[in-house]
Amino acid sequence: MKFLFVLDPLESIKGYKDTSVAMMRAAQARGHQIFYCGQGALYSKGGVYALAGALELTASDEDWYRAKEPRQAALPSFDAVLNRKDPPFDLEYLTASWLLTQAEREGARVFNRPAAVRDHNEKLGILEFAQFAAPTLATSDPERVHAFIEEHEDVILKRLDGMGGEGIFRVRVGDPNRFVIVETMVQGGARSIMAQRYIPDISKGDKRILLIGGRPVPHSLARIAKPGETRANLAAGGRGTAQPLSAQDRRIAETLGPVLAARGLLLVGLDVIGEHLTEVNVTSPTCFREIQDQTGFDVSGMFLDSLEKQIKEAPR
Repeated sequence: MKFLFVLDPLESIKGYKDTSVAMMRAAQARGHQIFYCGQGALYSKGGVYALAGALELTASDEDWYRAKEPRQAALPSFDAVLNRKDPPFDLEYLTASWLLTQAEREGARVFNRPAAVRDHNEKLGILEFAQFAAPTLATSDPERVHAFIEEHEDVILKRLDGMGGEGIFRVRVGDPNRFVIVETMVQGGARSIMAQRYIPDISKGDKRILLIGGRPVPHSLARIAKPGETRANLAAGGRGTAQPLSAQDRRIAETLGPVLAARGLLLVGLDVIGEHLTEVNVTSPTCFREIQDQTGFDVSGMFLDSLEKQIKEAPR
């Protein structure tokens, strides 16, 4: 099969930990052909095309690829198109998702399905599954944010378009910087944010649970913040420890998994702190390498099994 991966610039991708690299290596090992393009290489002219280059994966994490010169290719000519471009979910990301939806109309198979990605903001996605979430507020009104802080006394504030721990603040009711933090984040009422009650179990880690084809990987990656840091994200310096799913982890995963898979979300990363769902990540979920390296469980193989099955079952 021929797989096209829509990626960030190749030189910016770290082979030793990147999930897309793990996916591509597993696909290459099964005899599939790998192609790549950047988000800006997608275009439409009588059909949706990409300037796509063939990619050969090496065994080295430092020098992990050999790339050939990109050539024009129609997206339906690939057996699967995998959009692994990292956020931010800005206008260019949104435009690319519209082009990928048009490519679907022309016969392309795109994972995750672009319409489903557009419909599932990674922060607001928890509102549909409120039974698993801590008290949460989404608003652009600074007064509502302050009232929420007064009610819960210790909260986390998040931008709705952040990633990797970017734009996250812990604010206590007596914090002398509270008002300037809220004012800066909501931009005078022009920008919506999310506020969540602080969950003390963050000290035990922010768990990433992977759903593949609606089924959970049996291990999560608990990302534990470095001393003095609120954010546990690996990108913010947290360390990852793989661990078996708890009973509550499984309840959350088994409730959300079939629902999200039916919407065209092949790969989802759930973030869970303690017993609470905090995010539903659908753009480019990560942590394959960390779980594989620490547990020996073949996450990439599970992903390829599900991808190949869906390709065979999905009509053109």
